[in-house]
Amino acid sequence: MESLRSSSLQTPFFSSQSTVLSNKSVSNPRTISPLMHRVKSRFEPLRCTTSHSSETEAKPKETKLWGGRFEDSVTDIVEKFTESISFDKQLYKHDIMGSKAHASMLAEQGLISFSDRDSILKGLDEIERRIEAGEFVWRTDREDVHMNIEAALTDLVGEPAKKLHTARSRNDQVLTDFRLWCRDAIDRIISSIRHLQVALVKLALNNEGLIIPGYTHLQRAQPVLLQHLLLAYVEQLDRDAGRLLDCRARLNFCPLGACALAGTGLPIDRFMTSEALGFTAPMRNSIDAVSDRDFVLEFLSANSIIAVHLSRIGEEWVLWASEEFGFITPSDSVSTGSSIMPQKKNPDQWNLFEESLLELSETWLPFSHCAKDFLLLIIEDKEPSFDSVKTITGMLEVSAEFAQNITFNYKRIQKALPAGYLDATTLADYLVKKARYFGIPFRTSHDIVGRSVALCVSKNCQLQDLSLEDMRNLSPVFDNDVYEFLGVENAVKKFSSYGSTGFACVADQLDDWAAKLEINKSDMSLIDVAETNELLQSFENNDHGLEGI
Repeated sequence: MESLRSSSLQTPFFSSQSTVLSNKSVSNPRTISPLMHRVKSRFEPLRCTTSHSSETEAKPKETKLWGGRFEDSVTDIVEKFTESISFDKQLYKHDIMGSKAHASMLAEQGLISFSDRDSILKGLDEIERRIEAGEFVWRTDREDVHMNIEAALTDLVGEPAKKLHTARSRNDQVLTDFRLWCRDAIDRIISSIRHLQVALVKLALNNEGLIIPGYTHLQRAQPVLLQHLLLAYVEQLDRDAGRLLDCRARLNFCPLGACALAGTGLPIDRFMTSEALGFTAPMRNSIDAVSDRDFVLEFLSANSIIAVHLSRIGEEWVLWASEEFGFITPSDSVSTGSSIMPQKKNPDQWNLFEESLLELSETWLPFSHCAKDFLLLIIEDKEPSFDSVKTITGMLEVSAEFAQNITFNYKRIQKALPAGYLDATTLADYLVKKARYFGIPFRTSHDIVGRSVALCVSKNCQLQDLSLEDMRNLSPVFDNDVYEFLGVENAVKKFSSYGSTGFACVADQLDDWAAKLEINKSDMSLIDVAETNELLQSFENNDHGLEGI
């Protein structure tokens, strides 16, 4: 045990955070990694237990299910340190599923009677009922969810329950439960991803034709359709779902029947239990079956990447909600205020995303460091995964909520569009098209447009305001048709490559996503951007409160 624990204390994460642990409260779990939170939580109760141990009368202890070769019971301190029931009880449903499949297989193979099987199944049903009704008493002295359920089953049905662990170890049992749990968790996360994708596509459909400034290096770059940007988020989320589906396919193999690590000499049917639990097949190597944690690393990594994407959206929308941008207005229902500044309206949940991203990243790193030690990870792989799923599901849900409760401020965006010479690259494309006849290389076109922008800066005007004479002084290639390429709307119209921000391209992409996500556009009240633009034009010189129209 000493060497097993010391391997966890030597991780870089522990040493780098030791000062934090000694000086800061852990009342906020965001301050440290979930894996470190568990290590610290183990030590805190120990101090209390030690200080009062002389005053506490020892109570009779229940004999462990594995206690045959032991003469003494474990101490309260050891028991508190090694228990996992405080967090792994959420595996109860999957543990019961696995036990039912195992009992049925044992009966079919003649290893237990069908009468014993029926008693076991009936008892497991009753335990599940009690758990879901809040009547089940979880006992720390029974260590974990698996021993709690088995001991409770023995209390209920007696001798038949003692036969359930035939040809099964907690090693393969734990991994079977955990793979089942991860499989269900992936399904829940993918459902949340789809919900957010639907919200983003509906937001895009409700803002048809709205042009916004596209940014690189936080500087004005090119004009893009808002729909195009929102669909970029949808594409990222689709890859996230794809990674989870890939992970699900790889983890969907059954360890049950591998026992401790060497398998068994009893005539079990691993294919039967695998099929009953919905796995693709049994795992082919018994050592790999109980030691593999690749699926956990992959799952945590996939969740971390989702958090990166959500944090990216959050950073952008926090900027857009600021007075400096003013592109979006969140509704009151997704905003928070300040304790001292009455005027504040904060998109506060997005600020928390950075901390959530850090938490998920810090979960993955220490876990990957100790993934080689499958003995330690029998316990230590669960809580980081539980926390990861809780965090990423919350981030996805609040993102969808926010997407359904924001308004784009058309007037503010329209006023912002002229600045930054967003049509400069389209002007360079114009010269490249002319180059087919005049032989102008792109780099020369780039230089000509750069000097055109410099001229605009000196004249304090836009590219479309330059006279044809001004342009021809820079290059004789310019002709009257150049004005068809200038201005943000003309610039967007000229985009035509596959996947670009052109009107037709984005419309096709939007139709594809609406069909894929089964969104019925006819049921939606869509904004008529052309009509909105006419209204904005008519009110251009006076303020009629059209922010957020």
